Amino acid sequence: MSDYTLFFNPMSRALIVQWAFAEAGVEPKLAMVEWEDKPAELLEANPMGKIPTIIHHAEFGNKVVSEAAAICHYLAEMEAPDLLPRAEEKADYFRWLFFAAGPAEAAITNRAMGWEPKDAKQEMTSGFGSFERVVDTLDIWFQSHDFTCGDRFTMADVYVGSQIDWGLNFSTLTDRPSFRAYQSRLQERAAYKATLGSLGD
Repeated sequence: MSDYTLFFNPMSRALIVQWAFAEAGVEPKLAMVEWEDKPAELLEANPMGKIPTIIHHAEFGNKVVSEAAAICHYLAEMEAPDLLPRAEEKADYFRWLFFAAGPAEAAITNRAMGWEPKDAKQEMTSGFGSFERVVDTLDIWFQSHDFTCGDRFTMADVYVGSQIDWGLNFSTLTDRPSFRAYQSRLQERAAYKATLGSLGD
C-alpha cells in the first residue's frame, strides 16, 4: 500500500500535486473523484469535498492535507528535503509560494469569472490589488530569476510554475517573455513531462 492517497481528477488542481509527488519520487494511490458523486472517504477527510486532498498514512497516524500549495510543501518536508529552501532561500520561497496561492490565484480566477476591482478602494479591499499589478509583479521577478529561489528549482516552483504554465496554456494569464522562459525551464523536467507534459499539446 502507498503511504499516500491522492484524491484526483485529471481536470483539476490535483494535477499540481501529482507533479509534486513525481518531483518527490513518491507514487501515491490515486482515488478518482467524480464531480457528481464524491466518495465518502474524501468528504470525511475534507468536508468541502475539494481536491487536491491527500491522506498521509504515516506511522504516527493518518494525516490529511488539503490546498495544493500546502501539499507541495508538506511533500518536500516529508519526502524531498533537497526541494526545500536553504536558509538564504526561505524568504523568496515562502514569498512566492504564498503570493501564487493568494493574490495570483485570486486575480486570475476573478478575471476569468468576469470580475475585477473597479476602483482604488476595491483594489485595496480585494487583497490582490489588480490583475495587472499581479502580472507585473511576477514578470519583474522572472525577468531576472530562473526560478522562485533564484537559480535553483525548489518545490515552490511546482506551485508557482503550475499557475504560470496553466495560465499560458489556457490564456488566463498575460503572455510575457519571462513567463515563457520560465515555463520552458519547467517543461524540461522529467517529473513535469511525466505528469503535465500533455496539457499544452
